[in-house]
Amino acid sequence: MANNTSDLIDNIYEKTEPAQNDFKPQVIRKSQKAKYQIFDENEFTRGREVLGDLIVHGMIASGGTDIDWLIEHKGGFVILEFKGFHNDKINIAKGQMIAYEKLHEKLNQSAKCYLYVVGCDDIDFSNPDATVWVFEMNQWKSNAIPKNTSDIYGEDSNRQNKYIVYREYMEEISVEKLRDIIDSHWKEFERIMI
Repeated sequence: MANNTSDLIDNIYEKTEPAQNDFKPQVIRKSQKAKYQIFDENEFTRGREVLGDLIVHGMIASGGTDIDWLIEHKGGFVILEFKGFHNDKINIAKGQMIAYEKLHEKLNQSAKCYLYVVGCDDIDFSNPDATVWVFEMNQWKSNAIPKNTSDIYGEDSNRQNKYIVYREYMEEISVEKLRDIIDSHWKEFERIMI
C-alpha cells in the first residue's frame, strides 16, 4: 500500500514516468450496407398489427408464430429462426418446433433444406464479430440438443408447452461465420439443383 501511495505521489509530481497502460481500444468492424432494408417502418409495424387482429377473443384457435427468415434458391432452402436468450436459455414453442420438424422433413424429401435456430443476446448484426449461438435441425432430430420441457436448473419446475434450449448446447459463432454458412448453402444449391 505504501509503495502504491509513493508511486502516486511520484506520478503527481512527475518524479517518475507513469506506467504505460496496455489499453488497446476495441475496434468494432462494421459490415457492408444491409442488402434489404425496411423503408417504411410505420407501414411494416402496421402490417404486423393488422394480422394480430385476425385471432380474437371467442375464437377456438389461438397462438401463432412466423418463420423469421426463409431463403429459397433453385429449390433448396435455408430457414432461420431467431430467439433471444433469457438466463442463458431460449424458449421454442412446442407447436413451432413440431412444424419446423415436419417442414424440414418434407423439404428434404424433394430438395435440400437447412433449418437453423439462432440464439442471440441484444446484438448488433451489422458487427460481423458479434456472437450468436446456433443449432441445426439435424442436431435436434438426433437428440444432440436436449428436448427439455422443464428447466433442468430448477428455476421453473412446471412443465410447459415449450422447449427450453440452453446456450451451452448451441455452437457459438460470429455473425460473419453465420453469413458464410448461409452463403455455403447457396453455393451448394447452385451445384446440385436444377
